[in-house]
Amino acid sequence: MVFGWLLFTAVFSLAQQPKPSEYEVQAAYLYNFGKFVSTRAEIAATKGGDFEICIIGEDPFNTVLDAVVAGETIEGKQVVARRVSKPEDTVRCRILYISSSEERGLDALLRTVAAGVLTVSNINGFSRRGGMIEFVLEANRIRFVVDLKPITDAGITVSSDLLRVALMVRGNPRSKP
Repeated sequence: MVFGWLLFTAVFSLAQQPKPSEYEVQAAYLYNFGKFVSTRAEIAATKGGDFEICIIGEDPFNTVLDAVVAGETIEGKQVVARRVSKPEDTVRCRILYISSSEERGLDALLRTVAAGVLTVSNINGFSRRGGMIEFVLEANRIRFVVDLKPITDAGITVSSDLLRVALMVRGNPRSKP
């Protein structure tokens, strides 16, 4: 419920302007995801001083993500948007947005992303290929699908508030096979 309210507030503030673009909504989601995930302490300690939301591949956000995170903090850390060019550069990232330009090499990329990094993309089928959160367009609204297995394997915990607003949650241990 809390996540829904925070997300509503973020998207509502964008709605005060002309209809937000797909990437404005995704940028708001990326920032808010950071508030509802936590990384095991020993992994989080390797992430450095800032809470980095990284983008790999062609940047579809331009300056939108930078504007969304400007002056914001998560876990007492300054939130910054950073562009990376190779998986080895993701070690300090807390969230990694994988651009659709990386679709051809996605499987190899996902195998080499640093531990404790929440992977997010709008690549079709991303969550079925090992990605953690996939943006999907449903009834002209940006929604998201969560796959808990790669999240758990990476040492990340997701708040139930975030899972409640997901369109679908895969790998839920309480669901029947």
